Amino acid sequence: MNSPISKAMHRYNHLCSEIDALYHSMSLRLGLSDSAMIVLYTLCSIGNSCPLQDIRRLSGLPKQTVNSAIRKLEAQGALYLEQATPKSKNICLTKAGEQLAGQTAKRIMQAENELFAAWPQEDVQKYLELTERFLRDLQKKAEQLQTES
Repeated sequence: MNSPISKAMHRYNHLCSEIDALYHSMSLRLGLSDSAMIVLYTLCSIGNSCPLQDIRRLSGLPKQTVNSAIRKLEAQGALYLEQATPKSKNICLTKAGEQLAGQTAKRIMQAENELFAAWPQEDVQKYLELTERFLRDLQKKAEQLQTES
């Protein structure tokens, strides 16, 4: 029986799953849920404050998941929301949140940065170019998909 997926795609999916599992494991080891880690990570990658909609857009998480993670981090005193405009809010780290981010998300960022710094620069560029190409090509294919009734 032939598989509907190529060996290369199977390997790619396996690698992505392994990477996701590793990030999950790191989040748990550092005492955070995946969604809380992603919110902190995204916030730290932008700065200590940013529009809530940017967290939603850049994290890739569903709106409700982001909101739940924010409520939990807010209850822990790690962040707070402030009204930016009548229709938008900013998410901001507290001092406790900066400390939490330093013990969690920023440690992961440091490990990632160290990995890329150890790779030859041309390998980093090629990896990023190919990943972006895969994303753009898959987006085009996704636009062509139609749901069957």
